[in-house]
Amino acid sequence: MQNSRQRIILLIFCLAAILASCAKKEIKNIGSRGENIICFGDSITHGYGASTGEDYPTLLSKLAGLSVINAGKEGETTSEALMRLSEDVLERNPLLVIVELGGNDFLHKIPKEVTRENINQIVEKIQARGAMVAITDLRAGLLLREYTPVFKRIAKEKQAIFIPSILSGIITNPHLKSDFLHPNEAGYKLIAERVYGVIKPYLEENSRLKQQ
Repeated sequence: MQNSRQRIILLIFCLAAILASCAKKEIKNIGSRGENIICFGDSITHGYGASTGEDYPTLLSKLAGLSVINAGKEGETTSEALMRLSEDVLERNPLLVIVELGGNDFLHKIPKEVTRENINQIVEKIQARGAMVAITDLRAGLLLREYTPVFKRIAKEKQAIFIPSILSGIITNPHLKSDFLHPNEAGYKLIAERVYGVIKPYLEENSRLKQQ
């Protein structure tokens, strides 16, 4: 009876280990030696509609206890972001780059194929620099939902982190936004919490690897 119980317990542990192994997503450059988390994006990253210090990168820095650089620029498309990638991201010793782009491509009716190729190039160049990449999904209800499968596929193919629906429940809630499209301080706080909740395990794994 005791041996049978021990075998059952051992089997449970083995199954748990297998499931954990399957669930773990392999991220490229998980052992990055960079120092800074860089938030690279448009007005959502810049913090349009919020007071100074209430943008999501600043709030994320407080949650993570790490250096976070706000590399957001209002009104920027993926093509424009690609042009400043080297100076504003690659040359700033990135550990992890959180890419939040695509909203202005949508507003300017830029073909999805162009957006996809630009995001692909951005991810590849960041990874070539040795940093991890996280891609944010901007879908909010029906708005921007066509970009979700595009960004999700890129994240899977490039072994990047995918952060789903960072604007969910914000754009439709007047208490969480400053205008039709932008969050307010409370909305940015929610974005920071969502982003941190996803990237936290990878930051912890990175810290563990650096200590080895």
